Amino acid sequence: MSLRIILFVIVACCLLGLHSCDLIKMKKNGDANSQRKVVARVDNARLYADELKGIVPEKATADDSATRVNAYVNSWIRKQLLIKEALQSIKIDEADLERKVQDYRYSLISYQFLNHYIREHLSDSVNKTSIEEYYRSHPDNFILKQNIIKGSYIKVSKDAPRTKRIKELMFSTKEKEMTELKSYCLGFSAAFHLADSSWIEFDKIAVNSPLMDIPNKIQFLQTYNYYETSDANFLYFLKVDAYKIADNVSPLEFVRQDIKNIILNKRKVELAKKLEDEIYENAAKKNEFEVLGR
Repeated sequence: MSLRIILFVIVACCLLGLHSCDLIKMKKNGDANSQRKVVARVDNARLYADELKGIVPEKATADDSATRVNAYVNSWIRKQLLIKEALQSIKIDEADLERKVQDYRYSLISYQFLNHYIREHLSDSVNKTSIEEYYRSHPDNFILKQNIIKGSYIKVSKDAPRTKRIKELMFSTKEKEMTELKSYCLGFSAAFHLADSSWIEFDKIAVNSPLMDIPNKIQFLQTYNYYETSDANFLYFLKVDAYKIADNVSPLEFVRQDIKNIILNKRKVELAKKLEDEIYENAAKKNEFEVLGR
């Protein structure tokens, strides 16, 4: 039986509460751990099967379970060997190490609790006025790093049908012809972006097209509101309805979601601070802590 399968069986036994599972025996002179199943050992350090609970999802297959357990065991062995080497090679300040371990443990517990509290109390609704006020108050935070446009872009094979009608459809404002253009793109284009209210980075549209090779994109955008080009296999159609040049302040719509995320993050910080203050103040009122003389 392979190690992978043995490890899986051990974990399965523990998860099912089958304490009679006796694949590995380990005596420790009457120690309480003598009844526990040992999965791996590095000198005096031991990894027990019951410590592997939670590693394997409930609906995992035998192969997946064995793979997960095997990976965890191998990782544990490597860490133990690294610790062993470290203890042999350098002097460890045990008191300082214990403080750091406790700090890390407290940080993990606090982090999980704060996340739970924030999920329960955070309002993720950010009104339009708040976003606009933040945008007006922090213009320097929203300087464009790339050129952006509003417009349409279509890439089609040279063999595609009715390519001569594409330009006409791109300039049409009739709902019927706009629907026709969208259907055409879905059926025949290799890539497309149709005009809507959103801004998009020009380089995202230009990627994998001759547009990417334009030497001066700023001059290009200032010169053309419509442009056609081709290569060996494809035709490219670009209609620019509006553009903004890099190093200028971004349009609000382009950074609206970014601003919403900033506001939400600020709320999270404020909620966390409020929770800590409330816990501290309540504990102080109840005399649940004291600072003793050093």
